[in-house]
Amino acid sequence: MKTSNIKLSVAFACMTILTFTSSCKKYLQYESQSTISQAVAFTSTSYTNTALIGAYSLLNGDAGLTKEATIWSLTADDFKTSGSYSALDRRGVSMYAADPANTELPGAFNNLYVGIERANICIKGIQTSSLYSSGPTGNPEMGRYLGEALALRSLYHFVLVRNWGSVVAQWVPSSDQPALDVPVTAGTAVLDHVLDDLKTAEGLLPWRSDSPFPDTRFSKGAVKALRARIALFRGGYMMDKPTHTMTRSANYLDYYKIADQECADLMARRDEHDLNPVYENIFKTLHSTTRQDPTNELMFEIGAYGGGSYTDDKLGYYNGLRINTSSAYGQGGGGILCIPTYYYEFDPSADCRRDVTINVDQIDANTMMIMNTLTNMTDGKFRKSWTTSTGINQYLSVHWPVIRFADVLLMFAEAENEINQNPTPAAQSALLEIRTRAYVGHTSAIPAIPTDYPTFFQAIVKERLLEFGGEAIRKYDLMRWNLMGSKFAETRAKMEALMNGQAPYNNVPLYVYNKPVPYAVSNSTQEVGSMNNYGGAPNTSLFQPGLGTSTAPTGYTTYNWRKDLSEAAISGTSTGFATFFISNQKEVFPFPSTVLLQNTKIIQNYGY
Repeated sequence: MKTSNIKLSVAFACMTILTFTSSCKKYLQYESQSTISQAVAFTSTSYTNTALIGAYSLLNGDAGLTKEATIWSLTADDFKTSGSYSALDRRGVSMYAADPANTELPGAFNNLYVGIERANICIKGIQTSSLYSSGPTGNPEMGRYLGEALALRSLYHFVLVRNWGSVVAQWVPSSDQPALDVPVTAGTAVLDHVLDDLKTAEGLLPWRSDSPFPDTRFSKGAVKALRARIALFRGGYMMDKPTHTMTRSANYLDYYKIADQECADLMARRDEHDLNPVYENIFKTLHSTTRQDPTNELMFEIGAYGGGSYTDDKLGYYNGLRINTSSAYGQGGGGILCIPTYYYEFDPSADCRRDVTINVDQIDANTMMIMNTLTNMTDGKFRKSWTTSTGINQYLSVHWPVIRFADVLLMFAEAENEINQNPTPAAQSALLEIRTRAYVGHTSAIPAIPTDYPTFFQAIVKERLLEFGGEAIRKYDLMRWNLMGSKFAETRAKMEALMNGQAPYNNVPLYVYNKPVPYAVSNSTQEVGSMNNYGGAPNTSLFQPGLGTSTAPTGYTTYNWRKDLSEAAISGTSTGFATFFISNQKEVFPFPSTVLLQNTKIIQNYGY
């Protein structure tokens, strides 16, 4: 993976030789530092590759797709943003009350359109190139580049649609656009176009094993998985702009059938992608030059490199394990917090995913492992301590997983159940595969696989919560199922029960007492199991009433547990859980104020 990153980095550095001469729409404008015209660029496979890297490069950086990962995808019933509400920053996004002037929206919004513009230039340049005149079979390298450009354009459009609903769609370079100010296109129509493009891209791209860039560039398998994900989103509930209502197309099952077939195709090629036998190693792979993903579960990831704001990201520094600045690792984590009830959704003694996904611990100034309080647990799949970086470095070169094979299995199981209105044996088997890995060493504790439609659907809803926590998937799942409002209400009710010590949380303690122990990176379950809590490790001490007093036993420090949860954290206007969410309104963001000034044909989304 890092080898391909070096190639990407070199190509990105060379990108300044290429001229993107199209005049972008007003909100797509960016400065070019280039010297070679488009007429020349696509007469060479080398220059074409450089141009394509320019389109890929918009995935990276502070305004790249990790903006969606760490800001836009919050809040769901797994994680939220830390801190107190402001309509103008990341907390406003997390509490579903972002103002059109919110600073977390315009940069990445514009970035997506720059990515679309660059992809469009590549698509046109390749299709009109003399190298491509005989078609992809005549020059398979140019065909591959076309497939990648189509996939990139599709991904950028998809991110726009799932965050804003109906958006301005652009399928040609800006220089070919007859008008600069154009109205939005229905999100359903945008995704229909995208699904067709991805079908074309599939036929142009090789499987991973035949790709020169197997991890951080699109392959046939990655495109098929992305197409399945977009098909399920298209087949779900989407915001209808004229009626500002979440609606589902009458022919929604047609899209489930697309996802079903794509996933079946991928499941027939386990030689290309399969489940990693060790759940934790998926995420450790993203932090290291040494891959621990022998089965290539990671189907497409965004490579980060270079230590700068344009090519790197702050995964593990902004979010992840909270690490004190004075520790041996330097400062890290804390920007994203676990919804307290999420910790108790996992089987406490059998599901290995919990301690990978959630940090019940933190690292103090002496590099000792200590407890968090209940409302300060953090997301765990991105950790500075899993990298070689120390000190105040904010850019850690941690990759972002866009899609992995576990999603293929669960999408297949969901599609089979929906199409047949009952789980097929293949659907049940796919769900069992996910659970078998999660319950490694404890397979006798695996819950029974449901045999009827509604119960199986609820099992999928729960399993996707457990499997993909912190991976920018949950919010969009709830959106397409039209469950955001009901799940948020359910989560608040659970938080109330937890705060009050009511079933099923009646044995959860008010306080926890902890002694520091030296921190050393190991298996997450073992790490957490080694914590020195009074009454036993977290699997015991966080599931029994304990002493019930704030006075700690000798040698221990008191940490608020149930006592840490208050009404303010549940429904408060400053730190509450999704406090300002309104169904049929806040599923999508407001268009940035600057966009409305620059394109007068765009009408602000309802409620903003």
